[in-house]
Amino acid sequence: MAALARWCVRHRLVAVLLWLLALGGISVAAAVVGPAYSNDYEVPGTESGRATQLLREGFPGLGGDSDTVVWHTPSGTVRAVDVEQTMTRTLDRIETLPGVSSVTSPYKEARGASQISRDGHTAYATVTFARPAQDIPEAQTKAVVTAARGAQGDGLEVEVGGSAVTVPGASGGHVAEIVGVAVAGVVLLLAFGSLAASLLPLATALVGVGTAYGAIELLGHAMTVAGFAPMLGMLVGLGVGIDYALFIVTRHRRGLKRGLSVTEAATDAVATTGRAVVFAGATVCIALLGMLILRLSFLNGVAVAAASTVALTVAASVTLLPALLSFIGPRALSGRERRRLAEHGPEPVLPTGFAARWSAFVERHPKLLGGLALAVITVLALPTFSLHLGTSDQGNDPKSSTTRKAYDLVAEGFGPGVNGPLTLVTRVDGAEDRLALDNLGTTLRGTQDVAAVTPVTYNTGGTTAYLTVVPDSAPQSQRTSDLVDRLRTGVLPRAETGTTLDVQVGGVTAGYDDFADVIVGRLPLFVGVVIGFGCVLLLLAFRSVGIPLKAAAMNVAAVAAAFGVVVAIFQWGWGSEFLGLGRAGPIEPFLPVIMVSVLFGLSMDYQVFLLTRMYEEWLETGDNRRAVRIGLAETSRVINSAAIIMISVFLAFVLGGDRVIAMFGIALAAAVALDAFVLRTLLVPALMHLLGRANWWLPRRLDRVLPRISIEPPECRAAQQRLSGVVAAVARGQERHAEQRRDVRDTPA
Repeated sequence: MAALARWCVRHRLVAVLLWLLALGGISVAAAVVGPAYSNDYEVPGTESGRATQLLREGFPGLGGDSDTVVWHTPSGTVRAVDVEQTMTRTLDRIETLPGVSSVTSPYKEARGASQISRDGHTAYATVTFARPAQDIPEAQTKAVVTAARGAQGDGLEVEVGGSAVTVPGASGGHVAEIVGVAVAGVVLLLAFGSLAASLLPLATALVGVGTAYGAIELLGHAMTVAGFAPMLGMLVGLGVGIDYALFIVTRHRRGLKRGLSVTEAATDAVATTGRAVVFAGATVCIALLGMLILRLSFLNGVAVAAASTVALTVAASVTLLPALLSFIGPRALSGRERRRLAEHGPEPVLPTGFAARWSAFVERHPKLLGGLALAVITVLALPTFSLHLGTSDQGNDPKSSTTRKAYDLVAEGFGPGVNGPLTLVTRVDGAEDRLALDNLGTTLRGTQDVAAVTPVTYNTGGTTAYLTVVPDSAPQSQRTSDLVDRLRTGVLPRAETGTTLDVQVGGVTAGYDDFADVIVGRLPLFVGVVIGFGCVLLLLAFRSVGIPLKAAAMNVAAVAAAFGVVVAIFQWGWGSEFLGLGRAGPIEPFLPVIMVSVLFGLSMDYQVFLLTRMYEEWLETGDNRRAVRIGLAETSRVINSAAIIMISVFLAFVLGGDRVIAMFGIALAAAVALDAFVLRTLLVPALMHLLGRANWWLPRRLDRVLPRISIEPPECRAAQQRLSGVVAAVARGQERHAEQRRDVRDTPA
């Protein structure tokens, strides 16, 4: 690491140009080929997956996405001549647009009456695209929306809903990123007091994340990458990228204050804190790549995209950052710090101010503060017990969106189940199967929670058939999920008796439920692997059994509390409408997997930076109380600054209005806030004070067989220990002086 840092400092212009070349080249390549994202939740081997496959094979014309144009008139009727003429012209225009396969109008089709509400105020047309939703270019979707909403006029409201309308595009504003970076810049400026130093972490993170953003677009052409993956990668990348650079710049500034040259300070920062950054970043990447063990193509792309972003931000932190530090030279320090250094020379950096007082306060009251922290985490985690996994539909979109308006108009005019009908598909072999299917329609109409059933439709050869079941509840409702289970376990098996039918239940709700079931079934293995891997790393790094166990408990506590916040806001609806995130609904089924991966990595960052300093002090003095007090006092300020930056970046993404990204942002912000301000600076040090020397216990046999790894190289640790000795001596002198002053003050006159 030291050699790498020296090369980057000596060839600073080359290092900067190489990064700018990578950023420009990948961005240009991504712009040329364009994005290729896919929000395909289909899981091979599930019943909904088999239903989709049967439908594609038997009815190739139904392979494209179907979206809905809804129009409503509060007075009069949609059968009025002027309304019919306006909407007929509009639908004819939509049918000629690129990518549109057909349009089913209520004014032309034989079954059109079913597409007009009983009160005559609402009607809808089905727009069928030639491709699935994830493969439809955003321009084609926008053209349909523009044409449809262009028909709006006095007394006529026209809205558009459907899967293709909600598929995230690669373009759009970047208000969230701008706000997050601006807030991070303010925090850095307050922390450093130097404009030049505060800009470097931002520049480093932006170059790393910008390069990764283009790489993710290219990755979409090689594997399945979800539409939210670039935003998720940017969210995580900006947070960790700015934080990693913050840690290195802080160490560099400390070296300058100790009298090191710019080159020596930058080299020392990368060789010490840079190694911790690589260690922490590698942990985040491995945790993210742990999603690959779930064997779900939808999550594979998310894992690789997010891990690539973190890897590039780490690379920028240890290569681009030292080059930039050498460019600004002593200006990494504020003007006052430079004048003080020139007048008084190098001085040991002592933990002072609120950080030192807080550390001493925790040392004096570990039981009280530990109990308080535990109570806060427990209360916030309680909503997690009511967690309902499912996929939110367009009824959860913001009220102002056309998809939410279309959803509500359809639900009010035709019933909520029309927004997410179930599709029953089967192969057909002979007259007995046909007779059973005809009887099945009658049975389904009498089934609880079924609002309507369409007649059976056969393909040209009569070998495959399907029928549509409309529930009387919304797609995301638990009643609809219960109906899917009732059909699969009771109604359909009885109807299939004595035939060769094997009816598969598909549709929006069935697909999402199958996806959630697969994830939940594999989640224990995934969590066990991720947490177990982290425990092994901490065991090797800190030669202790207790520290990895406490870290695992802290990770579980942070995830549980973060999910409690998410459930309260998104599932219970506490403030979701106020934040512009739509009404209450279920939690996305892939959120637990991604959250565990990301939060495990982020909490490991703070754990490593906090414990590294404590471990150094423990090795030098063997005094647990002093190690915990000094470690907390010297790292809490930088950890808190890093947490504020990360929280600001995460919360800024709520401004984008995308429910999934907002869910990630709020969950990560809550977890980081709890991790930094409750767990790492309160509960962890309190527990370590209570456990004493047991924190560092390791069986001798295990100590002999474990390989020895060090986050910092031995030569840097030795130098740090010598410096710590100087600081400790000064600190002990200050403590003795303070005690003498108290003795004099308390002595009776």
